[in-house]
Amino acid sequence: MSVSVLLFASYADAFGSRRVLVPVSAPCAAADLVEAMRSMPGGDRLPERPLVAVNRAWVDLAAVVQPTDEVAVIPPVAGG
Repeated sequence: MSVSVLLFASYADAFGSRRVLVPVSAPCAAADLVEAMRSMPGGDRLPERPLVAVNRAWVDLAAVVQPTDEVAVIPPVAGG
């Protein structure tokens, strides 16, 4: 299966797009998705445990991801 992942700020810059299609095996945990992203160009910029949201809710990296889910990987942000 492939999962579409939304990217923002520095992650979008690193991957060269605001959305990437990530090929993974089903079933897929969020951690598997992140690991697959690391093998893509720009994936080396992902931290060990990036923030992941599935269907607009923060999830643990053990969460199961379906191909129809809206997935986002969020870079660290600072307030000011």
